[in-house]
Amino acid sequence: MLFNSIDFLIFYPIVFLIYWIFFRNDINKRNLFLLIVSYIFYGWWDWRFLFLIALSSTTDFFIGQLIYKADNPSLKKRYLTISLTISLGILFIFKYYNFFIDSFVQTFTLLGKPINYHGLKLVLPVGISFYTFQTLSYSIDIYRNKLKPTKNVIKFFTFVSFFPQLVAGPIERATHLLPQFDKKYDFNYDQIVKGLELVLIGLLKKVVIADRLATYVDAVYNNHQYHNGTTLYMATIFFAVQIYCDFSGYSDIAIGVAKTFGFDLMKNFKTPYFAVSMKDFWKRWHISLSTWFKDYFYISLGGNRCSKLRQKFNLLATFVVSGLWHGANWTFVIWGAVHGVTQIIENSLNLKSNREYSIIEKAVRMIVVFHIVCFAWIFFRADSLSQAMQIIAKIFEFRLALPYLDVVNALFFGLISLFIYMIIDYFEYRNIKIFRYMRTRKYIYASIIIIILSIGVFNEGQFIYFQF
Repeated sequence: MLFNSIDFLIFYPIVFLIYWIFFRNDINKRNLFLLIVSYIFYGWWDWRFLFLIALSSTTDFFIGQLIYKADNPSLKKRYLTISLTISLGILFIFKYYNFFIDSFVQTFTLLGKPINYHGLKLVLPVGISFYTFQTLSYSIDIYRNKLKPTKNVIKFFTFVSFFPQLVAGPIERATHLLPQFDKKYDFNYDQIVKGLELVLIGLLKKVVIADRLATYVDAVYNNHQYHNGTTLYMATIFFAVQIYCDFSGYSDIAIGVAKTFGFDLMKNFKTPYFAVSMKDFWKRWHISLSTWFKDYFYISLGGNRCSKLRQKFNLLATFVVSGLWHGANWTFVIWGAVHGVTQIIENSLNLKSNREYSIIEKAVRMIVVFHIVCFAWIFFRADSLSQAMQIIAKIFEFRLALPYLDVVNALFFGLISLFIYMIIDYFEYRNIKIFRYMRTRKYIYASIIIIILSIGVFNEGQFIYFQF
């Protein structure tokens, strides 16, 4: 079920009313109700994949108990290994099996020894990467003695499948979200209003900015051979804003919807295109994922507690794996490698991002970082490495030319959407509250709704990160 669909427009108010009328005073019944509606929400896409999320939940619930009760470290590690094997095994089969098999076959073909083998025809379950990482963090935190396992199976299943953030995050930690299912929440009008304001901003980002920009990006990238460097450069800039507004829009809606039920989800984005370094960018972009990889992968490899050379390897490996997390394609691996290599260069040059800069220096750094990020986005958006290299070659030819007539209309609305994005993100960067004053709040509500209805794209377009 998509947040920008008619189905959700009907589903959400019904769930909201039932929740606050019938389940506000009984925690156990409330959690069971949230579990049921979360499974309905997920099963709306394809009910057959409900068994996968149930299997992941069951596995980590019981193994978490075993890890906690184990007396010796080797037994704890054995149980954790079982949890990792099952969870990552499911993820590998559905997401990466065909990728590695195809790469293996292509390698032998290049060596002159072709292998006649076809991969499995599997549909990638929506959100599998997100809820897998969420259950893994639960088991790992218990293994590291940072968390005690819950004995309430309903509460744990609800934590894993909580519908606002189930299919595209934020990737919540059990230490933050799980205790919230033990709390009793009162109907808080101000909190609900703040939640709905986030939903409104999220919808604005998705249907007005991201989906409008997508019309131009898709038209250019899907026919890149017919476009010049100017239109490809503009499409890359548009895609950078598109993917940010698409994903941060989803996060805003998820956080806002959860807030209307009394729950607090972590902030997932913090004006990433105002970053003054690549390291700063990853403190602002997809925060729940970047911190997950830092805590559970980078530190596990040794983090900074090793030689300089090993630190560089750990950093590069972390970003390469995070790229592969996004998709089973070499383009995502290169995307991750670009981010890893640029951070290694920054560290080697000792380019600090935690000091004060002059306005001009800060602006220059922001522009440089933004273009490095956009360069990496080319690999992220391209269908193949060859397509990415063709696009890069055309952009670096830097031939000034007018856009083709077939994309002029998309470009016009795209520029309007880009302007709206700049206003929203500048306000957030400067910590200016859009809905701060009661006197102007209703006019701002009306203005946003009018903008959404007048230039929004209502094709129920899927959120980009659903494919990951």
